[in-house]
Amino acid sequence: MIQTVAEFAGVSKSYPIYSSPSARLKELLTFGTLSFHTDFWALRDTSFDIRRGETFCVIGENGSGKSTLLQLIAGILSPTSGDAHVRGKVAALLELGSGFNPEFTGRDNVYLNAAILGLSRREIDAKFPAIEAFAEIGAFIDQPVKTYSSGMTVRLAFSVAIHVDPEILLVDEALAVGDIYFRQRCMRKVHELRSRGVTIVFVSHSMGDVKSIGDRVLWLDHGRIRELGSTDIVVAHYLAAMSAKDSNYLDLKPAATRAELGPGGPPEVLTRIPNVDHRHGDGRAEVIGIGAFDANGRPLHLLEPDTRIVVRISVRARHSLDQPNVGFILRNHMGLDFAGTNTLREGIELPPMRDGDVYTVDFHLDLPTIYPSHFSFSPAIADGNLIHYKMCDWVDNALTLQMGPSDGPVYGYLHLPCRVEVNSRLGADAPQPVAR
Repeated sequence: MIQTVAEFAGVSKSYPIYSSPSARLKELLTFGTLSFHTDFWALRDTSFDIRRGETFCVIGENGSGKSTLLQLIAGILSPTSGDAHVRGKVAALLELGSGFNPEFTGRDNVYLNAAILGLSRREIDAKFPAIEAFAEIGAFIDQPVKTYSSGMTVRLAFSVAIHVDPEILLVDEALAVGDIYFRQRCMRKVHELRSRGVTIVFVSHSMGDVKSIGDRVLWLDHGRIRELGSTDIVVAHYLAAMSAKDSNYLDLKPAATRAELGPGGPPEVLTRIPNVDHRHGDGRAEVIGIGAFDANGRPLHLLEPDTRIVVRISVRARHSLDQPNVGFILRNHMGLDFAGTNTLREGIELPPMRDGDVYTVDFHLDLPTIYPSHFSFSPAIADGNLIHYKMCDWVDNALTLQMGPSDGPVYGYLHLPCRVEVNSRLGADAPQPVAR
């Protein structure tokens, strides 16, 4: 018999919205006999259960009710209607620094939070060295939390949550503020807790993380359950819906904005950079546009594993360049430089550029099977060879696309092309296997 640690039956949660402070006061003065507010329903008629020992992921757009759902599971909120039953010790990492007193030191907050979660002073004393070691905030453990950076706060909060031996661990998007090193440690700890049978409720916008740890996924849409089921199926449907929504958004743009796409595919010159996180270079040339397209020239809103795409980059010279080199870096959702190339790396020597010259370069890529996550393209133009060059323009994370799910699981970052043989011989005398 499958045991459950949480059961929701027809649970709804509403918040009163007042047009002004005076409206709130008027309602108080009437002792609730008159209403001066409107109800905002963050959750509507949600019914589901969470099984003991599973990793239950919750996904959805901003404002879909994910945080409200976690607060109901944590017991911070009570349902407006319906029944919610949770069994077991709950440790929650929800809003950044929630439960911490900013005037207290980190050490004081560790003892306070652990005591609230039911640990005795002796138990906290025994666990404190491990909590301090995992948080890795050094001497700041004895400084007021108000002096902490957001990353330090979440380090300490996560360390407390995982060391109080919870039966249910709730994790919201707070981990997103951590650096790559700490996020990787957190994810390893989550996997360790899973192996120990701890129930984990995980909210994230990173579909890569969801796919890597989730047993089941709940998709919330405007406070209602859109879908509940196996991770691969629900994530695939969610990504498809987000891609369709983005396509509809582009279709609603004014014709002048969409004109750059042209009726027959992408134009020879792109003049739009969707995003600029950071830009640097000597300015002798500039990236003026970037886009990703399928083999037929249609703009891409979702990357698919094992497909061919075209990354088009347009650049303009402001001064003379003797040896222009155009390329890009592909980064994953954690900011890791995942892959990259440029014209010289691919054996293409571009002609020298003079002031005003515009080149458009197409990179035809065969995408392997990569774990589903967000990937960004950072285009650049430099002057020189692969060893000695001067950067003219570099645009960080100019174009970001979601990688869709693959047919099978991806272990690690990508699936290498592979042929499997059984009981075969290696060497020149061995028969050549038939490629499959």
